[in-house]
Amino acid sequence: MTSELERRLAADVEGEVAFDDYTRHLFSRDASMYSIRPLGVVFPRGAGDVAAVVAAARDHDVPVVPRGAGTSLAGQTVGPGIVLDLSRHLNRILELDPETRTARVELGVVQDQLNRAAAPHGLMFGPDTSTSNRATLGGMIGNNSAGSGSVRYGMTIDHVRELDVVLSDATTAHFAPVDEAELARRAAAPTLAGALYRELPKIVEENRDAIAKGFPEFWRRATGYRLDRLADPTPFDLAKFVVGAEGTLVVGTSALVDLVPKPKHTVIAVGHFASTPGAIAATEDALACDPAAVELMDRTILDLSRQKIEYASLGSILEGDPDALLFVSFTGDDLDELVSRLRQLTAAWRRHGHGYHTLEAVTPQQKASLLKVRKSSLGLLMAASVGARRPLAFVEDTAVDPKHLPEYTTKFKEILDRHEMEAGFYGHCSVGCLHIRPFVDLTEPGGVEKMRAVAEEVKDLVTAYGGVNSSEHGDGLARSEFNREIFGDELYEAMRQVKRLFDPRGTLNPGKIVDAPPMTDNLRDPALPEPGPLRTKLSFEVVGGMRAAADRCMNIGLCRKQESGAMCPSYMATLKEEDSTRGRANALVKALSEPDPKAALGDERLHEVLDLCLMCKACKSECPLGVDMAKLKSESLAHHHDVHGVPVRSRVFGSIRTLNRLGAATAPLSNLPGRLRPVRRLMERYLGITANRPLPRFERRHLGAWFRTRGSAGKPAPRGEIVFLADSFTTYTEPAIGRAAVELLERAGYAVRMVTRGCCGRSSLSKGLVDDARRKAAALVGQLAETDAPIVGCEPSCVLTLRDETLSMLPDDAAAREVAGRVRQIEEVLAEAIDDGRLELDPGAWPSGRRVLFHGHCHQKAEVGTAATVGLLRRIPGADVVELDAGCCGMAGSFGFEAEHYDVSMSVGSDRLFPAVRAEPAETVIAATGVSCRQQIAHGTTRQARHPLELVMAAVRG
Repeated sequence: MTSELERRLAADVEGEVAFDDYTRHLFSRDASMYSIRPLGVVFPRGAGDVAAVVAAARDHDVPVVPRGAGTSLAGQTVGPGIVLDLSRHLNRILELDPETRTARVELGVVQDQLNRAAAPHGLMFGPDTSTSNRATLGGMIGNNSAGSGSVRYGMTIDHVRELDVVLSDATTAHFAPVDEAELARRAAAPTLAGALYRELPKIVEENRDAIAKGFPEFWRRATGYRLDRLADPTPFDLAKFVVGAEGTLVVGTSALVDLVPKPKHTVIAVGHFASTPGAIAATEDALACDPAAVELMDRTILDLSRQKIEYASLGSILEGDPDALLFVSFTGDDLDELVSRLRQLTAAWRRHGHGYHTLEAVTPQQKASLLKVRKSSLGLLMAASVGARRPLAFVEDTAVDPKHLPEYTTKFKEILDRHEMEAGFYGHCSVGCLHIRPFVDLTEPGGVEKMRAVAEEVKDLVTAYGGVNSSEHGDGLARSEFNREIFGDELYEAMRQVKRLFDPRGTLNPGKIVDAPPMTDNLRDPALPEPGPLRTKLSFEVVGGMRAAADRCMNIGLCRKQESGAMCPSYMATLKEEDSTRGRANALVKALSEPDPKAALGDERLHEVLDLCLMCKACKSECPLGVDMAKLKSESLAHHHDVHGVPVRSRVFGSIRTLNRLGAATAPLSNLPGRLRPVRRLMERYLGITANRPLPRFERRHLGAWFRTRGSAGKPAPRGEIVFLADSFTTYTEPAIGRAAVELLERAGYAVRMVTRGCCGRSSLSKGLVDDARRKAAALVGQLAETDAPIVGCEPSCVLTLRDETLSMLPDDAAAREVAGRVRQIEEVLAEAIDDGRLELDPGAWPSGRRVLFHGHCHQKAEVGTAATVGLLRRIPGADVVELDAGCCGMAGSFGFEAEHYDVSMSVGSDRLFPAVRAEPAETVIAATGVSCRQQIAHGTTRQARHPLELVMAAVRG
């Protein structure tokens, strides 16, 4: 049957159809604790494709599971049958009308994408989810999402005007409010849509009493079918009715949604509290000041934020060591009035003894780090996972009237204490919704039973307070089982009638909301087999082995963001799940769960999934769980080579230092082949090195030759010795950068010891030549261990290898750890010299007073951040330094030279980097720390990018 279904879909559907094992595994998971393997996945290009899939599935009696970004926390987007990924192609904003404040969108449009389009008109989409940079409008509609601003803007259901849908019989329908005459007209149609308009009013009328009494009292509901909306004395509206139905009634394809005015200003009060209950108790005062949002963050998440480079700036603005923070946001167009309310709250907290300090954030600089970390609470909490002990989503979505919140959370904590569970507390105090996620290991004996016991007790507790078991994350597989008890038999049976009316054959996402399996079925972790034996070449012991390193991914999907940061550049270029960090991590989990994981790592389909990873390492810092895909890919490539042999091109790129040294020795003759088109075509044909990209130009007087003959002996060096690592790239192709570095260090009072022999192994490692890289790393460590001086360099990927990959290659080498501890950023060293007066910069020098557009190297961002480089550039007198948030440049060392990767490389650069550089006037100075970044900028924009050290050297007085 499966092959027949696959053939039919391939014939009927314009979009891609995938039934291979890896794709099915990737779509067996979402951000919940569940996993169900589908038969196949379809990526529809339009409503016609969606209808064709539903028709084929209906004929073959298999379910259809609609899916957006796959970030659902309750298991809504996993299921058997055909998964419909609406995010890859159905992502157009069809119309945006500022006059009516509406937008018509396909349901794969991402929330931030819509907000960017609406912003020039002073508008935005009201519900503000923490996943706004990857959550699709379809997912928000299916889930009835809300977010931090729901106290003001309500939920998604309040912003949907019209929906275009595919029904369970594969017909299409347009849902919108209808008056009585139109209702009667539609009800007369002899179609499934007609039956909906005929029978739903009867269901409502027959169950009016149960509808009035059965729904939870609190308004913030993302649970059940919204018969209460149809019972209202408002026009009959199926568009709103199916919001929150989790794809169980219809498959939406496009929607007309309301937009709201975007406030011109936001100010934030950040209360510091000695305890979480103390912060919750301060909510009442905050609500009295009419805030836009009141958000809680407890110590668990605060401490985790301090460990991540991405959020390190938060710690520098906090006062003392708070146990909890309360973020209270005020939004509007009158800044003075907002500041007045902020001060009113500060005074009220002081008067009532709430907290010990209130940070008032008014300027963009003050707010930036606060807003960034506030939206990242889930990811930060997930980072505390150890093995299979994870903070799981099963009681994280309850909500009660905020007046009950202090007492409710106290009793909630008592339940957790009784079961000896820890949890992180964060969420929306303004609407009584705290996302409390207990740490549970479902693979331990009794772990599943303990989870269920807590779920049942919490369900009873929230019911006792008139609250809601699912307030914005939906029912899914985690909570649907309890819906009969929550709504009562009569209302629950009415909901079952609704499901049978819309979907009599159970085609659409069965097992959610009604007729659900037990919440303990289909759990991901207990079903995962023990990993087979695998001897790795890199050390993964810190995280429990290679599979554990990949399985840290909890599928929250931050790697699917498109307009900020560097993770994940290949996903930004292709919008394919398998090209995201999440997709690759899940593919590796599958391979490493096979009986023979070494053989599985040689699988060509796995190799295809990993192929477009640029090894930029952005995931190491931007992924809240620190999934290091670059390291995982190096290890995987090594095992692939063991099975299939090492390609010639990989050996060539792995030997780049030797090739560059030979190129410099034979320059300028060695530069001729790079300019001869026939030679370039031969290189592309036989080595796979693209003819479209210029090759680096070798310099005969390379850095080592210059250093040996310059006669620096005898120069005063009051600061002692410093080691300069002459990398394999700038040494032979851009020696002027190394010369600038050496001269700056000497002017700063250092005796420079240059290490020109050997290689860090970075290039070998990137091609999976781990044994070769280890030998190189060991030799280099031996040289560097001869001195105890600080170690610096000008190519981030090389010098930072000593702090990261070298330790994975040489985990038991004490000298490697000692060397890693001496690595410093050269920018830090030079900034100290400028501040001490050892280096003086000239206000009249050509870089002074110029605008400098700076692009940081991905490895630098991942390992140490770019603050030191930006700080050094800003010490140039009068320099206006702007750091780009342009992600990865797309070059990634050898990646951009490889013929099959050239188009993706240029697509990544064209996303944000090239447009930003081209937009700058000619007098703007472009700066970049990475050799690959400078090559890509030159190729993609024809603008020369300089290393920051060159600019500082040009600005030095005298």
